[in-house]
Amino acid sequence: MTSIRKFVYATLLAATSLNFAPSLASAQEKAHGKFTLTHDVHWQNALVPAGDYRFSLDSDGVAGLLTLSKLSGARTGFLLMVHDADEAKPSDPSRLVLRTTPEGSYVSAMQLPEFGITLNFAVPSQATEKQMARTTTMPPASAQ
Repeated sequence: MTSIRKFVYATLLAATSLNFAPSLASAQEKAHGKFTLTHDVHWQNALVPAGDYRFSLDSDGVAGLLTLSKLSGARTGFLLMVHDADEAKPSDPSRLVLRTTPEGSYVSAMQLPEFGITLNFAVPSQATEKQMARTTTMPPASAQ
């Protein structure tokens, strides 16, 4: 009776640990890279100051989380929810798309063709003027 109980316990433990272990098929490379802002911009509800930034995107589920970390000057960080994303064409350039309003520049999109995604952000509905800024992304790390 004791040996049956130990066998059932071991089987249950093995099955549970296999269910919680991450599988290779579900593992995705996070989108990440660097960019430079030459002037302050509005990014959703945040005012992001000019400078060099590193970004990473965690997208597990309906909404993603974009993390910005300032690399130059005073260390600052921003967390932005991403509710709207489209597929990017491989021929698209990596860039931030800015819209100019009377209140200043707003980030309306972040194109990341290396990762096959374009992130879209809300801009106040007023007459806007479109600007572009280049981003540099890091290629996905190869599986080891």
